[in-house]
Formats: sequence, C-alpha cells, structure tokens
Amino acid sequence: MDGSDSNWWRDDRATSLAVVGVALVVSGAAHLVAWAVLGGPWEGAVTWRKPILFGISGGLTSLSLGWAFAKLPRRWGDSRLAAATAWALLVEIALIDLQRWRGVASHFNRQTRFDSLVYDAMGVLIYFVTAVIIDLTVRFLRQRTDLASDMLLAARAGLVLLAVSCGLGIWAGMHGDIRAAAGLPPETFGAAGVTKFPHGIAIHAIQWLPLLAWAARRAGLEEKLRWRLVAASAVGTSLALAYALVQTLSGRSRFDALPAMTAILVLGVGCLALPVGVVAAAMIRARLRSPRCQPPRHA
Repeated sequence: MDGSDSNWWRDDRATSLAVVGVALVVSGAAHLVAWAVLGGPWEGAVTWRKPILFGISGGLTSLSLGWAFAKLPRRWGDSRLAAATAWALLVEIALIDLQRWRGVASHFNRQTRFDSLVYDAMGVLIYFVTAVIIDLTVRFLRQRTDLASDMLLAARAGLVLLAVSCGLGIWAGMHGDIRAAAGLPPETFGAAGVTKFPHGIAIHAIQWLPLLAWAARRAGLEEKLRWRLVAASAVGTSLALAYALVQTLSGRSRFDALPAMTAILVLGVGCLALPVGVVAAAMIRARLRSPRCQPPRHA
C-alpha cells in the first residue's frame, strides 16, 4: 500500500496472514448471506451479527498485520510468529461461528462446560494476538523502515490505536464477566454505557490511515501534505475514541452527549472528513487533467 511494493503478501511473514484474512472476510460475507436467507435479529446474544462482523473485521485485521510484518526489518522467528497469529485469528473466529451455528451465545456464555471452554479459548487466543500487535507497534515505533513519512505515520498511529482497541476489548470482556456473574447485562457500563463502543471506534484505523496515505499519493499530493492529512485523520480518530470512552465511562449511551462532548465529536469528525475531502478533490483534478479526459483536438 505504500507504493514501493504492491506484492507485500508474497513476503513469507505475510502470506499466512493474507490467506487467512481473505478467508475470514469471505466467511463474514457468507454469514451475511446466511442471515439474509435464514433471518433472525441483528442485535442480541445469539445473532448472525457476530459471525458477520467478527469475520470481516478479523479478516481485515489479519491482512493489515501481514502488511505490517512485511514492512519491518526481518527478525528471527517472524514467519512462525505471523503464522501463529493467523491461526489464532482463524480459530477464534471459527469458534464464534461454531457457537452461532449451535444456536448459543459466543460471548459471556458459561452455561455448560463446553461453552465455558470455548469462551476461555477465545480469550486466550485474543490475548496472544494482542501481544503480537503490541510487539509490532513497539517495533514500528523503534525500528527504521523504507516507508515514506506519511505511510510510516499511518502505520504507527494505526497500530497504536489497534493496540488500544484490543486493550479496551479485553477490559470489556473482563467487565462483562463480572456483570454476567452478577446476573446483569454484560455489555453495559453504568446506566447505559456501551462497552463495545470505544473498542469499535479505533480498531480499523490500521486500515483507513494507510489507505488515506496511499490514496493521497495516488492523487499526486506532496509528501509533506500527505503527512499532515494522515496526522489530521489520526487526531480525528483519537478525538472520536475519547468521545466514546467518556460516553461509556459516564454511563451514557452512544449519542446521549453533553454539549462539550458533542463539540469534541464534531471536531473529530471534521478532522476525519477534511483529509478525505482534500484527497477526493485532488483525485478529481488529476482525473480531469488526464489526457484521456481531454477533448480531441481537430485540425
């Protein structure tokens, strides 16, 4: 995605993660078809939403981790670590899918010994993947790469936000276990806070920040401007994450916000929208200037 190597998935550290990533995205799409055919609620403990969203989200994360591995200087054991990460993601999503097809909840489910074993296995797998993400984040922050400054910023910010998101997901799981044991709804905090809200806000920054840098480069923008656009988008994501955290920890629903928090959200959305608008405008201008878009000249 940085323009210097479009075949990053051929790196032996990235291949397994790329293959699993594609398979998981396909699985998520297949479960979307299953939901359309079989029906059922979108929200709730037993729903097609989880195989759909976890499949697509896990697949995109797997692809991004493969790209990140391929852009780092090689370290002993990287190929095995990447393959183990791919398997961990694959098995975790497969267990979520299994529970849905069994007609039982995949999360906060300790109704039987088997359900408890599946839930604990999912937790161990996500702990492992989170540890790998933190390791990749530290390496990107400390090691040199051949990425342009804007793409390097996108990778660093995206990985930091992904690591924070994983940490929030682990916290949401621990908090939910405590509430479930007390007979309370596991996915709420306080009166109406939604624990998965901040977790979901930042988890895909590792996709959209590099995508923004790539699109800005394709649009012909200079590296300094590209860096500023990525930085603005990273700030916007961080502001949206801060908004989601405050809403959740104050026990408020997603959009039951005080004026100050509404202002933070608006500012965050603006920081996200402005770079997209600049890149889109640059692409349109580049397209209009293309020789193929020029009217033919007549003698």
